Amino acid sequence: MLSLSVNIPKPPSLSSTFLPSPPPPPPPTVFPIPVLSRRPIAALIFPPSPGQNPPERKQLYQPFRPPPSPVPSKYRSLDTNSRLEILTNRLGPWFEYAPLIPSLIQEGFAPSTLEEIAGISGAEQNLLVVASQVRESLLNPGIDAETLSFFDSGGGAELLYEIRILTADQRAAAADFLVKNRSDAKQSQRLARAMKDFRLRRADRGWARFDPESPGDCLAFSYFRQAMEYEAASKEELRRLSLQKALEFAVSDTAKALLEEEKSRTKSEEKESNVDDHEVTVPLVRMQLGEVAESSAVVVLPVAVEAEEVEAAPWNCIGVGEFGIVEAEKEWRRWVVLPEWKPISGLHRGGVAVRFENGRILPWKESEKNRRDPILVVADRRRKEVVSDNSFYLGFEGGNGSSNAELKVVRGGTLKENGVKESLGMVVLVVRAPMEEDNGQLSDENWE
Repeated sequence: MLSLSVNIPKPPSLSSTFLPSPPPPPPPTVFPIPVLSRRPIAALIFPPSPGQNPPERKQLYQPFRPPPSPVPSKYRSLDTNSRLEILTNRLGPWFEYAPLIPSLIQEGFAPSTLEEIAGISGAEQNLLVVASQVRESLLNPGIDAETLSFFDSGGGAELLYEIRILTADQRAAAADFLVKNRSDAKQSQRLARAMKDFRLRRADRGWARFDPESPGDCLAFSYFRQAMEYEAASKEELRRLSLQKALEFAVSDTAKALLEEEKSRTKSEEKESNVDDHEVTVPLVRMQLGEVAESSAVVVLPVAVEAEEVEAAPWNCIGVGEFGIVEAEKEWRRWVVLPEWKPISGLHRGGVAVRFENGRILPWKESEKNRRDPILVVADRRRKEVVSDNSFYLGFEGGNGSSNAELKVVRGGTLKENGVKESLGMVVLVVRAPMEEDNGQLSDENWE
C-alpha cells in the first residue's frame, strides 16, 4: 500500500535573514514643564530719617468725574416730563430754564421736537442757551449783583446774546455800559461790534483820540466813522446827527474835543481850508472783512492790471435811478466796490483802481510783510498833470513809458526830474487786501 506525504512550505517569518526588521521608532521628545517656585515677594521699606519729610506719592489713577451738569441743582431730580413742563410754561427766570434745552437735546430731543412741544423756535432756543452761557461768564469777573439783575428780566437774554463775540473782560464792561444807558438789543449789537472792531481801525482818522478800554468811546468812534461816510456822500444832516450821537456816548476828553471840532466844522469850511488843492496826501488803508457790507455809501470803480488798461477803462461809473444802478459807457471785465471814503468820494468819473501783486511799487519804506501784500492803487485820471513834487502819480520809473518800463507809484518830484509833465493819473488812495482778523480773534483763555 502506498502513502503520499505533502510538504507545505512555511511563510517566511519577519525575523528571516532575507527581510531585515525595521528599526523601532524614536521615542517622543518630552519637554519638561518648569515648576515655578512660589516664593513670597518681599520689599524693604526704609523709614525716613528724623527731620526728613517722606516723598509725596503721586496718585497715578484718577477716577472718572463726569462733567458738571448744566441743569440747575433744583431741576436735576426732575424727570423728563417735568422738565418739558417747566420749559413749556416758562416757569422761573429765563437763565434757569434755558439750560434745560441742551439737557433735553442730549436725551434725544431734536430742536424741532422741542419747538412743537414747548413752543420755542430753534432760533430762540439758541438765543437762550448762548445768553445763559454769557451770563455765567459774567460771574467770573465779579460783576455786581445789581448790574446782573438787570438782565434777569424780560429782554435780558437778547442783550447778553449780542455781546457773545466779546472777551470775558469786554463783556463785563459792555454789560455795565448797557445797564447804565438802559440800552435795547439793537444798541447792544452795535456796541459789541464797535468794541470788537475798534482795535482793527488803527489807521482810521481820529482813532488815537478814543479810549479802547471804554465801551462808550468805542461806540462813539463807530458813530464818528459813520459821520465821515455821510460827509463823503454829501449828506450833511445825517453827518450832524451821527456826530451828535457820538457826543452822547463819548467818555474821554480827547474824544469829546475831536467831536466838538467836527461838529462845529462844516464841509464848506473844510474846502476853504485846503491851502493847495493840487497837493494830495495819499491814505493807505487795509480793507476789513465785511466792511463794504456795513458801509452806508460805496464807490464802484473799474480795475486795471496793465498799463494799457488804465486809459482804456470806463470813465463814467455813476449810479442812476431809484436803485442806484451803475451804468458805464463801455463793457469792462473787472470791477471793485469800495466804501465811499473821503479821498474817493465823488470819484464817479475818471477813477480807476490798478491792481498790483505786491507793495514793492510804492515809493516809501514799509515792512517786508506789508510789501508782500497785494494792493489796489486808486487814481484820478482827471488830474494827470504833474503839478506837485510831494504828490504821487501813476507813471513809469524810467519816465519814458516804454514797454520795458514798470508801472509804479512815483513821486511828482521824480517825474519832473525825468522831464515828465503828464502821468496816467494822480494817486488818491492805496488799499491793502483784507486779511484774517488775527488781532480780533479770542484766545483760548478769553473764551468763556
